Amino acid sequence: MYVCICKAITDRDVRQALDEGCCCMRDLKERLGVCSACCKCAPAAKALLEEHMADAGLARLARSVA
Repeated sequence: MYVCICKAITDRDVRQALDEGCCCMRDLKERLGVCSACCKCAPAAKALLEEHMADAGLARLARSVA
């Protein structure tokens, strides 16, 4: 699904950037151009970021319990 129509950025693009180390909206903007035009993509990009961070937190928690 397209997250940013202005820059043709998909949710896959955002997820890949997050997997490769982007950890905030500023990183996503610098790497992909998210929120650099009309900014209507901000809510979707932020939701993907929050989902990624939550998943990463759960992964860290699972490793610490094991």
